[in-house]
Amino acid sequence: MSADSVPAAAPTGPAADGTRGAVLANLLFNLALGALFAALFVDAGDLPSSMWEPLGAGAFPRLVLGTLILFNLALALQAAMALGQARRGAGTLAWLYQRRLAFATLAAFSLYALAMPWLGFPLASLSFLLAVQWLLGARRGRRLLVAAIVAVAFGLGLYLLFGQVFQIPLPTGRLW
Repeated sequence: MSADSVPAAAPTGPAADGTRGAVLANLLFNLALGALFAALFVDAGDLPSSMWEPLGAGAFPRLVLGTLILFNLALALQAAMALGQARRGAGTLAWLYQRRLAFATLAAFSLYALAMPWLGFPLASLSFLLAVQWLLGARRGRRLLVAAIVAVAFGLGLYLLFGQVFQIPLPTGRLW
């Protein structure tokens, strides 16, 4: 084996495929997520306070959202630095296709949040978990049975655990 045939270390990060479109898509996606998390951070300040919690109900969500904002800004900065080094190409569609399962899961989660007032926590969670597991490959046979058991255990199990054991009622909907 000659020195010319030894492969170099594969690049990592947003410019791994080397196309400018993929790097630009990564930059825009992280900036959009950072903006979403910033809006949620501001909105978390309006959560009602409790006399038992000195920091207020919004303290933990703000801590998590602040951390997510920092991570997304770091990823956006990394993508911005890689943007100048990336070659031109049709990478945006390839970037979207490679992340289709993540976007489908995000869409399912959005539908889950929108369905919660009508279906309630148990039915919305059961539907969400079944849909996501189906998206990720549990489509027949034993895998689908395991997916259904997991969905029932978490959808109904968490509802009963919080409602009966912790005495914390989870959202009920018009159907449940």
